[in-house]
Amino acid sequence: MAQYFEVHPTHPQARLITRAADIVRKGGVIAYPTDSCYALGCHIGDKEAMQRLRDIRGFEDTHHLTLMCRDLSEIALFARIDNRQFRLLKMLTPGSYTFILEASRELPRRLLHVKRRTIGLRVPGHAVAHALLDELNEPLLSTTLLMAGHDLPLNDAHEIREHLERRVDLVIDSGSCGVEPSTVIDLSGEVPLLVRRGKGAVESLGLV
Repeated sequence: MAQYFEVHPTHPQARLITRAADIVRKGGVIAYPTDSCYALGCHIGDKEAMQRLRDIRGFEDTHHLTLMCRDLSEIALFARIDNRQFRLLKMLTPGSYTFILEASRELPRRLLHVKRRTIGLRVPGHAVAHALLDELNEPLLSTTLLMAGHDLPLNDAHEIREHLERRVDLVIDSGSCGVEPSTVIDLSGEVPLLVRRGKGAVESLGLV
């Protein structure tokens, strides 16, 4: 059965964040809050945990996973970024945006999109997510907590535990996060492309 931590949304308890990070390091899959909606996460280096994450969501290798990062410098470690891309990233991070970028050589091959050398990356604007990333000292492999057959992501932590109590190792309850996923912008080509319109505003960005 999944463990259940009630963590303050703006002042997360350090002891609970430390325990959550330990669960991730030991191969656990967790449900945790972000600035858009709840997400599933696991250790970047754990192949089995990654497959569990994919199985919960019910999608194949052609679906992008996302690296939740602490800042732009961490994004730059795992993705190739030119000056044009950097300016847009700097303007929109932290925030409810996921960026599709060409992966760098630092990124393990198993994390890449199977048909493209790309990966989703994001810097969340949520205190609990940031505290967890700081404790891990590395990105968290993630995906939106949207279950197959559901129109919207799960938003109530008790409901998340009820649905996934035998499939995840931890649910972090920080209250409602909303049900609108992040906006996804593909920066891997010549022109930025809007892949998914979500919580992050795009009206002033001039996206295709």
